[in-house]
Amino acid sequence: MNLKTKVGIVGGGPSGLMLSQLLDLKGIDNIVLEKHSKEYVLGRIRAGVLEQGFAKLMREAECGERMDAEGEIHDGFYIAENGIKHRVDLASHTNGKSVVVYGQTELTRDLYEARAKRNGKVIHNVDDVKLHDLKSKTPHITYRSGDDIIRIDCDYIIGADGFHGVSRKSIPSNVLREFEKVYPFGWLGVLSHTKPVSPELIYAKSERGFALCSLRSQTLSRYYLQVPLTDDVKDWSDDAFWEELKQRLPDEIADVLETGPSIEKSIAPLRSFVAEPMRYGNLFLAGDAAHIFPPTGARGLNSAASDIYYLYHALLNHYNDGDDTGLEKYSETALARIWKAQRFSWWMTTLLHNFPDSIEYDKKLQKTDMEYLFSSEAALTSLAENYVGLPF
Repeated sequence: MNLKTKVGIVGGGPSGLMLSQLLDLKGIDNIVLEKHSKEYVLGRIRAGVLEQGFAKLMREAECGERMDAEGEIHDGFYIAENGIKHRVDLASHTNGKSVVVYGQTELTRDLYEARAKRNGKVIHNVDDVKLHDLKSKTPHITYRSGDDIIRIDCDYIIGADGFHGVSRKSIPSNVLREFEKVYPFGWLGVLSHTKPVSPELIYAKSERGFALCSLRSQTLSRYYLQVPLTDDVKDWSDDAFWEELKQRLPDEIADVLETGPSIEKSIAPLRSFVAEPMRYGNLFLAGDAAHIFPPTGARGLNSAASDIYYLYHALLNHYNDGDDTGLEKYSETALARIWKAQRFSWWMTTLLHNFPDSIEYDKKLQKTDMEYLFSSEAALTSLAENYVGLPF
């Protein structure tokens, strides 16, 4: 069986769905292939802090109504160090900019509903996806459905299938360069039906390690603890988690922390990763297929959105105006912003976590960096402008 479309999108997460929706609104035919079921995709618990650019893109995709109604606008957050809490005023340092707290699960649900309303072609549970003839003008995708091999002829293929997907692996090893940093700890995360301990996020550094107090709504909280990579989720009962969290927070916060049974509990190792180039022939990588961020600073989903922004406008210019400049410069343009986001997430991670192999010199520099941050308007402005998102 043969299918034909203009843009074949591999990966049905938020990146692939958003690009599909944006292109469809402009009359550019596309098909999305997703390895897992829709229920599996919606079951993944991920980030929930959206840059202004991401929120704007959701509205442009006609998917922002629920986000605007239910999402929480945050114009600041807190950094606590050994019991002392400092507020970072995003709005005052960025001419009024803010972020939107809205869970990735809900965002993905909105995108699925938008694609369904427009009868978008999203095919789930595809097996054995392979990309072919990427350097030619007629690339195609094949996948298996039961005993049948389905072929999709495309003008372009977008690889938005995550770190373990087939897209990046389809670029020859003598072309692809990979840059990676693995951190010696992970984040133990708990989701609970409890009132958030703070109306704004709290990033807490203590002698016991890092902690983060986040939220999805006024009745749904998300908390994290820095833990060794050797830890297992089974090592942490709910009671043990709450007790450790309290010890890493300022007393005034710990005293009002509402605890309850965990809905979801998991440990995510932290790493930074970038693949270059993000284009090979008529294959274009986007999101986790090309880059991974430690969750500190919320760059992962937001950086995927910048990739989609660049691809969307490049494809629009190609089909509407015959202008291929955006496609030709996609990798260079996307990577310039990605590396700035990598620097920011690395800096936030380095500033706030305890590193087991740190020498006293490193600890002194870390302490000095924190002191400088809250003594300098220029340093706070740099933090704020990166946190709300650099321009696309």
